[in-house]
Amino acid sequence: MQLKVKFLGAAQNVTGSRHLLQANGTRLLVDCGFFQERQFKARNWDPFDPPPDSIDAVLLTHAHLDHCGLLPKLVREGFKGKIYCTAATAEIVQIILLDSAKIQEEDAKYKRKRHKREGRKGPYPEVPLYTTKDAEACLPLFSQVEYRKSIDIGDGVEATFYDAGHVLGSSIIRVKVRQEGQERIILFSGDIGRPDRPIVCDPTVFDKADYVLIESTYGDRVHEDTGDIKELIGEVINSTRKAGGNIIIPSFALERSQEVLYYINELLLEGTIPQLKIFLDSPMATRVTRVFKHHAELFDKEMTEFVKRHKSPFDLPGLEMAGKAKESKAINHIKGTVIVIAGSGMCTGGRVKHHLVNNIAGPQNTIMFVGYQAFGTLGRRIVDGEKRVRILGRNYPVRARIVRINGFSAHADRDELFKWLSTLKEPPRKLFVVHGEAESACSFGDYVRQKTGWHVTVPAYQDEIVLD
Repeated sequence: MQLKVKFLGAAQNVTGSRHLLQANGTRLLVDCGFFQERQFKARNWDPFDPPPDSIDAVLLTHAHLDHCGLLPKLVREGFKGKIYCTAATAEIVQIILLDSAKIQEEDAKYKRKRHKREGRKGPYPEVPLYTTKDAEACLPLFSQVEYRKSIDIGDGVEATFYDAGHVLGSSIIRVKVRQEGQERIILFSGDIGRPDRPIVCDPTVFDKADYVLIESTYGDRVHEDTGDIKELIGEVINSTRKAGGNIIIPSFALERSQEVLYYINELLLEGTIPQLKIFLDSPMATRVTRVFKHHAELFDKEMTEFVKRHKSPFDLPGLEMAGKAKESKAINHIKGTVIVIAGSGMCTGGRVKHHLVNNIAGPQNTIMFVGYQAFGTLGRRIVDGEKRVRILGRNYPVRARIVRINGFSAHADRDELFKWLSTLKEPPRKLFVVHGEAESACSFGDYVRQKTGWHVTVPAYQDEIVLD
C-alpha cells in the first residue's frame, strides 16, 4: 500500500489549509485555502506543488476562505478534476469565491493608485491573485455529496463526508484506501465545531481511524466561561447606546453573522434591548443568509424549534441589508446608535475597514469581536491592545471600547478536541496536529501524547510523511 501525506498549508499556522494525500497512485487535495496571516501571504503567490494538472480530485471540508480561497488559482493553473463537497458548501463557496475575486480586483486597483501616489511598490504584484472570471471557471467542477454516502474516487480510494458541526455544510472527511486485502482509514477533521451551539448539529464522532489530521486552533486553551453570550451582547448594545455610540461587529459572512442575528433577535423578542437600526453590511453575508434559509434540513433541534415558534431569526425587525457601496457609506451619516455587522471577521479586507476608520477613534463607540483573530491580522492587533493601527494606508488612534466575546467560537477547544479523539476505540497509528499556530499545535500535541501515549506529530509547512 502506497500512502503519503504532504502538508501544504495550515501546518504550524492557522490559515491556508491544504493537505495532499497520495494513495495508490491517486492524488487528492483536501482543502485549498487562502493564507491570511500577514507573514504568510506571499505563499498565496507561490506556484502550486504538485502541478495542479496532476491532482485527481479536491475534497473540500467547508466554505471558509482559509479552506477554499485558492481554488480559482488552482483551476487557472491546470486543475481539471472534481471538487467534492456538500450542497450547502458548494452554494456558499460560490458566494465566497466570487466575493473574494472582487476584493482581489478592487484591492489591486486601489494599491496601484496608492503606490503610484506614494512612489513605491508593495511586496506582492499589483494585480489580482485571481479574477472573477477565474472564480467562475471553478464552479462547473463542483460535485455535491450527501453526508454519510461514500463516493468512489477510483484506484481503491473512497471518501465519505460527515457533519463537522462547525458551519453550515461543514464536513469531517473519512478517506478509505484499499489495496491487496489491506485497508487504511484517514480522517481529516477540517474545523471541528463545539457541541451544543445554535443553528448547526454537533460534530460527528468516530470509533476507528488509522491516521487522523486534527485541527488545533484552540488546542492550547479551554474556552472561558465568559457568561451568557446573549447577556453579554445585550450589555454591549445597551451600554453603547447609553454612551451615544455605534456598535461595529467585524464578522465572518458564514455562520458568525447568522449567529449574531440569532442572538440579537432573541434579545429583541425578550425586550432586553431596544429596537435599533441593524445593518448587515456585507453582500456576501446577505447571500449566505439566504442559503441558510433554504437548508433548514441541516439545522439542529434547537434551531428547528426556534423557527417553529417564531419566524426565521434572519428576518428580525430593524434589519437592513446594505447591498450597494453607497448604502454602506450612508450608514456613517445616520444619527443615533446603529449596529453594523460587516466583513471581514479578522478585519483583513471588506467593508468593516471603512467602518473602523469612521468609528475606532471615538470613545463612545464599541468594536465587538466575535471570532478568532489570527496572528498578524488587523483584528489581532486591535484586540491585543495596540494604541494606533494602520487602516487603508493611514494611522488611527484606538479610542473605541474593544470587546471580545470568546464564547462565540465555532472551533472546539482543547478539552472538546480531546473528547472528540477519545471516541476512537483503538489508538491511531499516527495523529497529525494541524491548523493551529505553532504554540497551540505543539501544546495540544504534547497534551494528547501525555494523556494517551499516542504517536503524535506536529508537521511543518511542506513536510511530507510516508504512512505505513
